[in-house]
Amino acid sequence: MDLQIKWLGRVDYAPTYAAMQAFSEQRGPDTPDELWVCEHPPTFTQGLAGKAEHLLMPGDIPVVATNRGGQVTYHGPGQVVAYPLLDLGRRGYFVKEYVYRLEEAVLRSLRDWGVTGHRVRTAPGIYVQLNDPFGHARLSPSAGETPDFSALGKIAALGIKVSRHRSYHGLALNVAMDLEPFLRINPCGYAGLRTIDLSTIGVAASWQEAAERLVSHLSTCLEP
Repeated sequence: MDLQIKWLGRVDYAPTYAAMQAFSEQRGPDTPDELWVCEHPPTFTQGLAGKAEHLLMPGDIPVVATNRGGQVTYHGPGQVVAYPLLDLGRRGYFVKEYVYRLEEAVLRSLRDWGVTGHRVRTAPGIYVQLNDPFGHARLSPSAGETPDFSALGKIAALGIKVSRHRSYHGLALNVAMDLEPFLRINPCGYAGLRTIDLSTIGVAASWQEAAERLVSHLSTCLEP
């Protein structure tokens, strides 16, 4: 099934969010699916379940309330943002599998650089082990409901919205960023969760290279 790729460049978050909503509301049964790829200026975004206490010190960075799932996250230069605008019903999978496929695309992208990414139960997104991001050791199981993030860094965030089987919002892969703004929030609602990027763990990749790898894997993983 055709997936039209649209490279938006660096675009403000709020109008991009509005455009995603409009596209999803107005699309018909034969509208081709699209994948929007972009970068945003510094912006905090708050999900529907977002709690004010997780936004610690926003300072001069704007905060935008959204209708995606999840808590607060940060978008900024050096981060690849991918928004799949899909008809999930037409593609034949439901939300849980859709999330799995998005995460799989990130895992495959990281694998291209020799990095081992990990899923964490109850905490969507992709993580790496800080002491050995290129190793293949499995994560130790966490006790209780709150994951143990002490040895992990989050390298990709996930937040989606699905309405009438139509998806928007998406995922963000950190490539080479100023990571300081992540210290102004509890990323995704977890106090003390460290956020990292490819540059931090020693992968020298340009934004364009990372974006092209992610788009390639998304195109494969999101097939019907």
